[in-house]
Order: sequence, then C-alpha cells, then structure tokens
Amino acid sequence: MSELRPLNLPLQSPDGHGYTLLARIPEQPVASLLWLPALGIAARHYLPFAEALAARDVAVFLHEWRGIGSSDLRASRTWNWGYRQLLTLDLPTSEAAMLDALPEAASGATRVIGGHSLGGQLACCRLALAPDTARRVWLVASGAPYWRAFPPPTRYWLPLVYRFLPWLSDRCGALPGRRIGFGGQEARGLIRDWAATALSGRYATPEGDVDLDGSMSQLAPAVRAVVLADDWLAPASSLRFLLSKMPRARVSTIELDAQALGSSADHFGWMKQPARVAEALLA
Repeated sequence: MSELRPLNLPLQSPDGHGYTLLARIPEQPVASLLWLPALGIAARHYLPFAEALAARDVAVFLHEWRGIGSSDLRASRTWNWGYRQLLTLDLPTSEAAMLDALPEAASGATRVIGGHSLGGQLACCRLALAPDTARRVWLVASGAPYWRAFPPPTRYWLPLVYRFLPWLSDRCGALPGRRIGFGGQEARGLIRDWAATALSGRYATPEGDVDLDGSMSQLAPAVRAVVLADDWLAPASSLRFLLSKMPRARVSTIELDAQALGSSADHFGWMKQPARVAEALLA
C-alpha cells in the first residue's frame, strides 16, 4: 500500500464563495476522482471512502457543496443559489484545484467524476457542460428524482413532496432540512431546481439557456454505477432513467446487498464501511 498524502485546499469561487477541497492522494495515482456529495452531506463524511480508494491508487478530491460543511455560506433569505452556481462557479474551481494538486506522476491518470445521490446527477450535468472534465463517471446510490422513474406506491405521493418542499423553502427562506429529515439547510433556488427536474424529468438551467439533456445525449463516457439493494431513495429504476439520458455511454452496473457490504444496503449505510463500494467501482 502506497503512502497517502492528505490535503486540505482552501478555495474561492469567482463570486467569493469560500470552501475547502479535501483530498487523499497516493504516491502514483492511476486515476483521479472528483467526488460530489449527496444533498446536505459534508465532504468530510466521505473521507473513509476516499481513503479506501486512495489505498487502491486513486487520487480522490472531495468537493464541498455551497452552504454545507466547510463552506462559508449558509442558505437563508439573504443567501440563495441553485444549480447554475454549483455547476458553473464551484465545480470548475474544484476541477482546477484538483489538476494543480496532482503529482507529476499522475499526468497520464484517468480522470473520473462521480457522486452520491444528487452528487451523481450533478456529475453528469457537469460533464454535459464540460465534456473534457472526465472520461469516466462513477455513481453510488444515485438516480434521477423523476417521479415516474420510481416504482409504485412511491411514485404516487412523490409529486406532492416535490411541490411541498419548494413551497416550504420559500416560506422559511431556506429548506429546514435538518428539522424535516431531508438534506441540510438548503437554498430555495437549489430546491426549486431539484424539484423542477423531479416533476418534469428534464435537466436544464433555470434560465433555459442550456439544454443539459441535449448535451448529455452526446456524451459517451464509461459509467460504473453501484445500486444498493434496500435504497428506496435511489432505486435501480431511477438510475436507469438517469443513464437513459446518455445513450452512448458504456454502462456497467452492480447491485450490492447487506451481506456484500457488511452494513445496511440503504442510501447512506454504505458510507460506514465503504471498502466494498470502492472495490466495486474499480472492478
């Protein structure tokens, strides 16, 4: 096992948003991964996952979502943002920092972008905006939130949730995610963008000037996706719907159950013992 180099990189997006990019870098990486967390989950919670991959010679950079963890912003009536800021300001900043931080030995390393849950969706959206970002996509417990992509009876009540959460966010100034058990304190613009996709099944910038679905359809990355057997938040059907937006992609999917994981096979349980997921992504 090669020695791992931990890095905490303070960054600032073009609009002044400050946050820290966490990294675990092996001596001679064969790949570099920019990892995007789930909604409301701070980057530090993925450090065991990053270390499991780094021990297998993957340099891992853990992006921090605006408003979460090390971010110097918190969603409120004063501070609001949506997919546009995440995709066009923060992610390019992390991408540039990742390239600067990689050792010279990693000049030929395969570039990967991936994520958990919402992070996986936005990894695909970012690749649609900047196809040279990565050659591979890794998805864990991720899928489109489109209500029709869920099995019954879940699909019957999801549209109500997708209308209620934006209303609640507008009323409170931000989504009180910790109080309701979904996400963190999330910006109302972010929740509106997420709900718009969940109701329509389409990814698009709020202004409508970028057709993310159209751009995704032209992508041809190698995709490795991990589905968790007991994950009702991202069932296999929602993953299939997300992947259908990249018909040219070369897709490999594996489903892991509790026995294979050594932990619960739900949306977040894998994070406690992530080694098996790391092995599945590299298989």
